[in-house]
Amino acid sequence: MSVRRWVTGLGATAVLVAAGAWAVWPPGVDQHLWGEVRPVIEARLVADSKGSGYGETQPGLRAQWFCRAEARDLDEHDGVVRAGVSTLCMEFGVRNGALLDCSGDDIPQVLRLKRDAGAPGGFRVTSREEGPDGEGNEQWVEDHFSFFHEPGPDGTGGSAGLEAAARKRFGLPADAPVKDC
Repeated sequence: MSVRRWVTGLGATAVLVAAGAWAVWPPGVDQHLWGEVRPVIEARLVADSKGSGYGETQPGLRAQWFCRAEARDLDEHDGVVRAGVSTLCMEFGVRNGALLDCSGDDIPQVLRLKRDAGAPGGFRVTSREEGPDGEGNEQWVEDHFSFFHEPGPDGTGGSAGLEAAARKRFGLPADAPVKDC
């Protein structure tokens, strides 16, 4: 076989591989839409977490929930937004100048929101789904997130941002230690 045929064959293969990668590679998250729905999602997560933590049973700790969501899948059709997110919600309290980590969880979820001019933030959450605890969770994630958007371990980027928000809310210095509840 001649060199010319090899070069042509390799060139054609490279074009096919590049076209295939372009066709299946995930598009970026619409940052404008995410900026609109993220506060609504995080407020809903905080509201749904209330009443589920140990710190709330101890009034002296003044425990509060703080939640963060990171978009994995995000699209809008006919005024309905489907948001596949990695979430991290943590309950913090305060005692003797220390931030107390009382409870928390990181859970991949799928939320649907509808545009609603009368709702806070202009959206209202119409449904929220999360996988089962333990067995079946991995399959649920595979079924609800595309291969390129599946949340990985610690898909929210860690708890440092939530700790900083909690320190600020409780009036603690930025270097206040974090202790177990």
